Amino acid sequence: MSQAASSTSSSEHPAGVPARVLSRRGLLAGLGVALTGCGFRPLNAPPTAEELGSDIGRQLAAVRIGRTYGRNGQLLHQALQRRLAARDRTAPAARYELNVSLLPAYEAQGYRRDGSASRVRMVMSAPWALQTISVPAQPIANGTARAVDSYNIIENEYFASIVSSEAAERRLVEMVAEDIVLRLALAFRENPAA
Repeated sequence: MSQAASSTSSSEHPAGVPARVLSRRGLLAGLGVALTGCGFRPLNAPPTAEELGSDIGRQLAAVRIGRTYGRNGQLLHQALQRRLAARDRTAPAARYELNVSLLPAYEAQGYRRDGSASRVRMVMSAPWALQTISVPAQPIANGTARAVDSYNIIENEYFASIVSSEAAERRLVEMVAEDIVLRLALAFRENPAA
């Protein structure tokens, strides 16, 4: 028998895929089926058809966002509206108010020989509080969302540095909004009677 005809070893699948790759795939598939069977579902996954009608989706859609200030505040307000309204399109009357304030902080991380900054680290903190709209207002949940990002300050390229700074701020606002909505959903899941 020629060597070409006997090249398939016992550690490979007939199609040429190693057996350990197949066993890993089988293990991952089995793990996925087992987690689905036990009811596991990531909270930040897109809502399914039945979840769109769930109480958490309705409660998230019933959140009114309080005033936010500045350009980053406007971006946060829009990001929160997109995420909260996407959970339930029927738009129930507002029952809750979410008050958020943004606290950006900037820190130089890298320096050039002349002492000017070459890299900036931005930390965006957003203390938030959710309360009912009723009188007197009942606190539901509160916390602080925090996100960190960095950008380079390009020497002699003012426009590029400004664009980098604004892009980093937009990314931070999106991360903060996602974190707040996730925490609101957790608060509504833990306290469905809120």
